[in-house]
Amino acid sequence: MGDSMINPAIEYDYLIKFLALGDSGVGKTTFLYQYTDGQFNPKFISTVGIDFREKRVVYKPKTPLNAKPYRIHLQLWDTAGQERFRSLTTAFFRDAMGFVLMFDLTSEQSFLNVRNWLAQLKVNAYCDDPDVILVGNKADREDARVVSPTRAQELADKYSLPYIETSAFTAQNVKETIELLLEKVMTRMEETIDKSIFPVRQPPANPPDANKSKCSC
Repeated sequence: MGDSMINPAIEYDYLIKFLALGDSGVGKTTFLYQYTDGQFNPKFISTVGIDFREKRVVYKPKTPLNAKPYRIHLQLWDTAGQERFRSLTTAFFRDAMGFVLMFDLTSEQSFLNVRNWLAQLKVNAYCDDPDVILVGNKADREDARVVSPTRAQELADKYSLPYIETSAFTAQNVKETIELLLEKVMTRMEETIDKSIFPVRQPPANPPDANKSKCSC
């Protein structure tokens, strides 16, 4: 499904897939919508199975200073948090390069379940230590908060994860979260000699002529 939905006339350097994980209702769908469309949509219902949104960005390495920028086509996969869809969503783990692991700052259970999601990542991701950003969402609902910044940071430190608090409603740290994840993924790629281990797609060097016949008969 992924590559075939890209317009072959538009060039990009890398197609990179990120996966948003977490319990149902933590705000994954509205978070991704805020990132791609720049607005909050409160009308979403629970994701059934899996869905995705797309966005083109330009990534410029921090070093060297004259490094060429890369045109990145991001596919942001939105997974269902319900247990009954778990076997379906885990099938997509191996194709993702980075993960946004989200819990709801107003939901104790979603925070406790972060460990379960990390365990599933370890089993199903493309490597044992994929790039993951731990995200505490709904930071705008401070009056309903049940997970303190200290507890969340302690959990992130235990698993050596960056931790960010976000709000899909106000857009707080939404863009920054994806940019940080992309930075980590691209840095890993640049520092790894064998790039074939990564589930990353590049466009063909010579795209086929759309008007050319598919056979010579």
